Amino acid sequence: MKAAVYRRFGGPDVVRIEEITDLEPKRGEILVRVCATTVSAADHRSRSRDIPAGLRLPSSLVLGFFRPRRRVLGMEVAGVVESIGHGVTGFAPGDEVVAMLGSSFGGHAEYAVVKATDAVAHKPGELSFAEAASLIFGGITAQAYLNQATITAGTTVLVNGASGAVGTAAVQLASAVGAKVTAVCSASNHELATRLGASRTIDYRVQDFSAEDVGYDVIVDCVGNAPVDRVRGILNPGGAVLLVAADLRSLLSAKRDARRFAITVVTGPGEYRAADLQHVMYLAQIGDIASVIDREYPLDAIVAAHRHVDTGRKRGSVVVAVAPEPARPGPTPARAVQESGPRHA
Repeated sequence: MKAAVYRRFGGPDVVRIEEITDLEPKRGEILVRVCATTVSAADHRSRSRDIPAGLRLPSSLVLGFFRPRRRVLGMEVAGVVESIGHGVTGFAPGDEVVAMLGSSFGGHAEYAVVKATDAVAHKPGELSFAEAASLIFGGITAQAYLNQATITAGTTVLVNGASGAVGTAAVQLASAVGAKVTAVCSASNHELATRLGASRTIDYRVQDFSAEDVGYDVIVDCVGNAPVDRVRGILNPGGAVLLVAADLRSLLSAKRDARRFAITVVTGPGEYRAADLQHVMYLAQIGDIASVIDREYPLDAIVAAHRHVDTGRKRGSVVVAVAPEPARPGPTPARAVQESGPRHA
């Protein structure tokens, strides 16, 4: 099968399209024919070894020390079940599915394998494969973090880095339950954040959000520059800081900060769950959240996709089309935000 392979760490050009060994599902596994995936910030970090301060050594246990342990990147897939292993129930060949592969990677290929007990769910027919793929990484990650805080109607939420895959999902998921969301992003992304449900925007280039005389119940940091010691002054008593991106210092001080200030500090998504992925897909199906697609590239142009992600300026998700989208008759109720001009570059 065809796959995007990298055999050493480095820039986008280390990625090559190669023919690799075909996959077969083992007991309890599903073989998915991939239609769409994305190049995420996690793929960028893994390929380039752009790791937060202090985390290079532990990350190497997963990524590899001198060369990549998993040579096919891609943390999620949207596709069609090709075959199933013994003991799999709830899925059958021909089913359209979405799956979060996480640190196992493998999505940048024509086929991927996922355990039926992992974060895999049926894809709503109303969503295209590209739309579904664009929601997986950011949607399930944002939902996993938000699950660890109390967010209801009227909760005040600040999302730092509101224009990326996780940030756009966090804005929408919080807004969907009636939270009042403040989005921190560049001015060029304010209109996007407002469309996605933010009631207020802050341009981080001209204003320090942490110096405001405003309190928030929940602060979501998708950038890695808003640790507890920076944002404690704008956190309401008993509030929560969700560190989607954090360095070693923030991880080590999380429990101490939580006890010291009587707040919640979350440093990881926990186990990715099928229920969360299904919830995200349902919200997209009924139009409560939208997929945000910055650009779309064919698999053969995945190096260009990596280059764009490396700029740090993507909005939402950069989709990689592995197989052609099938024709779908009739209108679809799902909302999609296409953020770029040409779909293929």
